Amino acid sequence: MQLKLAAGMVTPLIVATALFMENMDATVISTSLPAIARDLLVDPIGLKLALTSYLVSLAVFIPISGWMADRFGSRRIFRAAIAVFVLGSVLCALSNTLGGFVLARFVQGIGGAMMVPVGRLVILRTTAKADLVRALSYLTVPALLGPVIGPPLGGFISTYLHWRWIFLINIPIGVLGWVLARRHIEDLKHEKLPPLDWLGFALSGVGLSLLMLGLASEGKHLISAQWSVLLAAVGAGLLWLYLLHYRRAAHPLLDLSLLRLPTFHAGVVGGFMFRVGIGSTPFLLPLMLQLGLGLNPFVSGLLTCSTAVGAIFMKTLVMRILRRYGFRRVLMANSVLAGISIAAYALFYEAPSYVWMLLVFVLGGCLRSLQFTSLNAISFAEVEPAGMSHATSLSGVAQQLAAGFGVTVGAFVVQGVSLLHGHTHLTVVDFAWAFAIMGVLTMLSGLMFASLDPRAGDELASR
Repeated sequence: MQLKLAAGMVTPLIVATALFMENMDATVISTSLPAIARDLLVDPIGLKLALTSYLVSLAVFIPISGWMADRFGSRRIFRAAIAVFVLGSVLCALSNTLGGFVLARFVQGIGGAMMVPVGRLVILRTTAKADLVRALSYLTVPALLGPVIGPPLGGFISTYLHWRWIFLINIPIGVLGWVLARRHIEDLKHEKLPPLDWLGFALSGVGLSLLMLGLASEGKHLISAQWSVLLAAVGAGLLWLYLLHYRRAAHPLLDLSLLRLPTFHAGVVGGFMFRVGIGSTPFLLPLMLQLGLGLNPFVSGLLTCSTAVGAIFMKTLVMRILRRYGFRRVLMANSVLAGISIAAYALFYEAPSYVWMLLVFVLGGCLRSLQFTSLNAISFAEVEPAGMSHATSLSGVAQQLAAGFGVTVGAFVVQGVSLLHGHTHLTVVDFAWAFAIMGVLTMLSGLMFASLDPRAGDELASR
């Protein structure tokens, strides 16, 4: 029996495969952090640099992905992105130092930043409108399955094999995608393009990278305290220069005027604060379960993947909830509930039953899914079609930066709590206090949505 695909569905499946590789890689590493730290002979907290470098790389290169595809051809850029991502994966597997691992993750991020947006762009431009919903639905599957499969897979590999295989499994997937893309993805180009804002790209890219490196290193990892302060200050200065450049640029890389739209401002700025609180959990939770409670990576991954199960379930209820209560009330109330779910991790210090932990994880996944979906929708409620590309770039940059700041802030909090307690190494009590603090920060993000019009986004929720 021969398997046949509907016409026009091969391209979405290739893009979905690339998206699955990136989503799984992003989640599989968190569960393996303690094992990687032992092998590299570094403090597990120091591996926050590996997470933030990847997220910063995404934030830096996502804004230019569309322009690069239009200028050099979508097929060429998509295949190059897969090759860079696989190269980064190989470098991660070969790394023997923290510095090498951080650099390899940054290379991976460059590939990820180009791969997924360009693939989505190809689908939007080559798929018939009648097939567009089905084609885009293929892209939601990897986004849903990656967080479910990633943690237990990473835990299994770290427990029974070696953490380096986490990155080596990307090679056959990437090679397959690279070969299929040559045959099935059209090489679309645009003849008339506005010039790329290279100065804005340099100022924002280098500024963000130096700022995050300075903040995340804290003078304890890779570089001294003096260099951490200097890099953070230089990065902040370059970002200030970008603001000056933005006001004069004819085609700015990041169009900050979109923040004048009330719904976009609420979705991006309010969402940033919410994502900082949530962004700490993929980093802190596996460390707490393994270093604090003594679970092995596989069990830890099996438990934490239940968060993704809750997120999938909530997607069936989001529209009903928004239609009944509206965006403003949902965003404000759910910020508090999601914050409570994070603070509830503090109760794990007494080693509760797996059933209790699973209930907390599933509920937390439901609440986060509701908030993320609501934020993503309300952000574009007032954006005109002509500004959608810039809005998507700015929103994507903000989301990646928020996740990076979440890891950095979470690490800073747990280290600060440990220092106050006089502990020589991290304990489960330190993690418990850290989750309580990050939960409160998440709750406070609800205040950012108070200024929204009560009817904001009603047309999106069919109210």
